[in-house]
Amino acid sequence: MSLGDEQGYTDYGDAGHTRTRLPEGDPYGGAPRRGGRRSSSRSLVTVVGVVVLLIAAIAFANRGDDSSSDPTTNKQPQPKAAATAPTGTKPVQTKTGTIPSGFPHTQQGAESAAANFAMVLGSDGMFSTTVRHQIVQTIADPSTASNLQSGFDADYSAAFLQKIGLNADGSAPKDNTFVNRTMPVGTKTTSYKNSAATVEVWCNGLFGIAGDNSTNPVTSSWFTVSMKLSWTDGDWKVRESSQRTGPTPVTGDNPVSGADEISKVVKEFGGFTYAR
Repeated sequence: MSLGDEQGYTDYGDAGHTRTRLPEGDPYGGAPRRGGRRSSSRSLVTVVGVVVLLIAAIAFANRGDDSSSDPTTNKQPQPKAAATAPTGTKPVQTKTGTIPSGFPHTQQGAESAAANFAMVLGSDGMFSTTVRHQIVQTIADPSTASNLQSGFDADYSAAFLQKIGLNADGSAPKDNTFVNRTMPVGTKTTSYKNSAATVEVWCNGLFGIAGDNSTNPVTSSWFTVSMKLSWTDGDWKVRESSQRTGPTPVTGDNPVSGADEISKVVKEFGGFTYAR
């Protein structure tokens, strides 16, 4: 998938693709670790202060909307669940090849389809010509499939693959692992009709090449994919797709993992079928 340059990716027309921005310094040197805690009075005061703040936060979160101190007063109704809260509806049970299909003809079905399509369009399979054609032909509306495929083929050119350090067939160099994975965080429908829907998918993405000699280390970025879907032949299909950077949360202070660990975890942990 594509992202703005400031997030480590760049946009290629309507079709998202990836390019890394190398971080400063040693990419696998790890983030500086915090020193051990000191058993001083100052630290004790800090801990006590944090505990007090946590207690206050919990009390505030549990406080009802009614500010009356009368214990007999009924609590106000709780807010309704957010748009992307789990509904309990089971994910789709069918697939076309390895891609989920057979989504319900509902707004939730459109959101589930958009999340799964964002995931597959942001996968490493898009860098292989054969796999990319299978993906596009599976998820695209027949009326736009040809244009989408030609656009993707132009973007995933041999020059582009070489520039990011991949072989001509889209595979990683020997003893390296190519990572391109998109993880939807939530969905939002901005327009819905019986035969068409526009859905936004907020995503976290991983992209790069894990290896001891890699100059494109695996980095993470945040972006939002907007998809225009149509109800075609009993399923939701993609007509158009665009992307923008963010919203991006503050990066945590977790120590950076080495290339070997990243390669291992990517191979061991599979992706999901997304549904609410």
